This record gives sequence, C-alpha cells and structure tokens, in this order.
Amino acid sequence: MSRPARVPVRVLLVDDDALVRAGLRMMLGGRDDLVVVAEVADGAEVREALDRHPVDVVLMDLRMPRLDGVVATAQVRARRDPPEVVALTTFDSDAEVLGALRAGAAGFLLKDTPPAEIVDAVLRVAAGEPIVSPSVTRRLIEAAVERDRVADEARQRLDRLSDREREVVRALGQGLTNGEIAELMHVSVATVKAHVSHVLEALGMTNRTQVALLAHDAGLV
Repeated sequence: MSRPARVPVRVLLVDDDALVRAGLRMMLGGRDDLVVVAEVADGAEVREALDRHPVDVVLMDLRMPRLDGVVATAQVRARRDPPEVVALTTFDSDAEVLGALRAGAAGFLLKDTPPAEIVDAVLRVAAGEPIVSPSVTRRLIEAAVERDRVADEARQRLDRLSDREREVVRALGQGLTNGEIAELMHVSVATVKAHVSHVLEALGMTNRTQVALLAHDAGLV
C-alpha cells in the first residue's frame, strides 16, 4: 500500500519589491513540500489575502510603504488559528528584530540568508520550531548583555543617594515638574529644588534630562 502524499506547506509572500517576491517564489516553487499560494506587495493587503487563502507560513518583509511588517505581523498573529510568520528583511536593527518578535514572529531572517536556509526556516517554523538567523541571535544576546550592564551601572550610581533622593529621581524620570514633585512628596518646592541640586551634584550630572535617563536605565520608571 502506498503512503499518502505529504501535504505541502502553504506560504504567503509579503514584500513591496516585485523582484524579491519573484526570487522567493522561484526559490520555494522548486520544492514539492512547499507551495506559494499568494503574494502581496504591502502589509495592508495581508488580511484580505489570508481571508482568501489558507496559509501555514507568511514570509513578511518589515519595511513597506503603507503598513509595515511589524504591525502586519501583529495583525496576522491576532487572527483565529493564525499562520506562523517569518520576518525577512535587509535590515537587522535591534528595534526591528525585537518589534517583529514581540509582534509574534516565529522567525527572523536577513534577505541575504542562503536560499537553502530560508527554505529550511519555513519548514521548521511550519513544524512549530522558532528560528532566528545566527547573526540576529548574536545581536539580541549582545543587546541584552548591554542592557544589563547599563542597568547595573545606573543602579550602582543611584546607590549613592538617599531613599528620598531616589524618590526624586523616579519623579524626574516620570517627567514631573518641581511643583508636581512637591505635591507628590508633601514638601515645599524649595525642598524639591534642594533635593534636585544635591542629586545632580552627587551623580555628576548637569541637568534633569540626564537624571531622567538614568532613572529609565536603572528601571525606576
């Protein structure tokens, strides 16, 4: 008795560059375990395409003129029984990587990824295995390490302050005025000004904005 034929993974291509779509279609079309069922040129067209075509994986460009891929990815993943999304882009900025992954993308690949690896990523994501290109993984790890280092340094600097002064730093991080801080802390504006001056001196800073940024780095805000 012969085995049933394997059902191919259905793919939607989303990219505003017709040449890129043609290349991806050619790359994926040569396989019997993948089939490109539709393609669109902008994130704004994804919803209608998915309404018309059952899809397992969306290959999603991130930079498009009307609706970018991060927003489109979030819309895709909000659907009932949503397909997986692989973000595919020429850029690998931390903001784009994190934006795509937070929106629900199961994979992130650069467009210069070798064709065989793109095909493999689509199949793996369809099987429920998240995939991120090695260069992107390194960037995410490096970014996380850098954030931890900055946060540790910021907290160490704030350790020089009293609890009351740290409360002022938190308020500055929230963008409050001296008057608002005075009302919050039940003290006079003059007392707040004195606290702010001491904070600036203790931290070796020259303005409130620097203190506000330090508050964010330390996780006070």
